[in-house]
Amino acid sequence: MRVVALAGGVGGAKLAAGLEAVLEPGELSVVINTADDFDLWGLRVCPDLDTMMYTLAGLANSETGWGIREESFDALAMISAYGEDAWFKLGDRDLATHVLRTQRLRAGKSLTEVTAALAGALGVRSSLLPMCDEPVATAVKTPEGLLEFQEYFVRRGQRDEVLGVELRGIGEARVPDGVASALTAADAIVFCPSNPIVSIGPILAVPGMREALVSFSAPKVAVSPIVGGKALKGPADEMMRTLGYEVSALGVAGMYEELATGFVIDRSDAEEGPEIETLGMRVLTTDAVMRDEDDRARLGREVLKLCSDLGAR
Repeated sequence: MRVVALAGGVGGAKLAAGLEAVLEPGELSVVINTADDFDLWGLRVCPDLDTMMYTLAGLANSETGWGIREESFDALAMISAYGEDAWFKLGDRDLATHVLRTQRLRAGKSLTEVTAALAGALGVRSSLLPMCDEPVATAVKTPEGLLEFQEYFVRRGQRDEVLGVELRGIGEARVPDGVASALTAADAIVFCPSNPIVSIGPILAVPGMREALVSFSAPKVAVSPIVGGKALKGPADEMMRTLGYEVSALGVAGMYEELATGFVIDRSDAEEGPEIETLGMRVLTTDAVMRDEDDRARLGREVLKLCSDLGAR
């Protein structure tokens, strides 16, 4: 079964790893949010791309979900010694990724080309596809003013109330050929349990992307990132609350109405299943929390089973 997963952040990387574990090599393509990308100390940093790449390469720090395990931070300590505010934690091996990415982008390679080369060198078996090659940047509207996403997310620790989200540059973005080809060839699409506003939202906002997904005739299954009224990781629940969405699996399902034909919820949210089904989605109720590799593979297998039951082409 050829699967395209839409993902961003740690939850998305976990499910992608679970899908990859139960699919044949080369059957998984992951379209990844790039609106979190930014420049730091002259280097192009792509947090969601790198979290996905390190996870599927078996290098990710299992305690944090991001970065590389057993990492050192000597370069960051030296940057601090020079008087810089080292607020974004780039490890020594992680820096190599950003150095090479920046060098290759400046040499004229596309982000899609650079990502494929880096992931391939680390032995990633799946196809990692940026949502677009053009630079797009999420900005968060707060009572303190407009904040760049990493300023809000990392430097200020997500403590600001989110009043709105802007996607700078989204009007110039285009669906890359590799993404279009993956969608054309796919038997099913999976919306990973990523923040629906700032991880999946930017992917859907790329001009032409939502239309392509709506017209996709094979199964489209979304996995809720909200369990028991809370986000498993990150600020999705608070963002949904301040932006006027119901903070529940049902609230997330409403955001995917007309996109998803199947929806996966945790057992703790089982009572919401019947109402979600009124949105036109078949509901799978299971243990949606991925605590370890076995959980990832189990959930991946269950998601693919739901896709098959819905009639994957």
